[in-house]
Amino acid sequence: MSYTTLLFDLDGTLVDSVADLATAVNLLRAELGLPPLLPVTVRELVGDGARELVRRALPEGVFAEARLQRFLLLYGEHLADQTMVYPGIRELLQIFPPASLAVVTNKPLGLTLRLLERLDLGDRFGAVIGGDSCAVKKPSPVPIRLALHRLGRPTAGALMIGDHHTDLRAGHGAGVATCFCAWGLGHDDGLIPDLRAATVAELAALLA
Repeated sequence: MSYTTLLFDLDGTLVDSVADLATAVNLLRAELGLPPLLPVTVRELVGDGARELVRRALPEGVFAEARLQRFLLLYGEHLADQTMVYPGIRELLQIFPPASLAVVTNKPLGLTLRLLERLDLGDRFGAVIGGDSCAVKKPSPVPIRLALHRLGRPTAGALMIGDHHTDLRAGHGAGVATCFCAWGLGHDDGLIPDLRAATVAELAALLA
């Protein structure tokens, strides 16, 4: 099938941001007198938005709204220190017109837009939906529906591309096809996507 609209998750799909997320998590933990977490541990906590990342990265009962806001401030200060675009992603995006591309992420919109600009991807997408663009995040289908609305595109021919089961659930709920990216940070939770790509090159071949 030929897909005419591509909706991308951000962290773990377009960019590898684990190192900078780990920096912010560990700066917050240090302020609370807690030992640092290994990046591989932080990697396993990513995928459901900043609130859940902070909640999971702190001991039970320690999470508070003020600590979430502190994390967001710390992360904003280290947003693109080590974050990189996965090899092959820039070339893949260049194949398609921005009007057919969107980012649908659980990362807050302000941080998402800043990161895309810092990585010179700001002009590649016709719509960018963040975790606070709607009242609900993925796995709700609402952010995908908003992205399609802003692009002026139907569900037919749309493909949600992501590395986490939340992407697959959101895509299924919105009635669009899904592609699981096995190079990312998350897992499919046993769900069966329409497409599966082990590498960016494999994704490009599937979309060709």
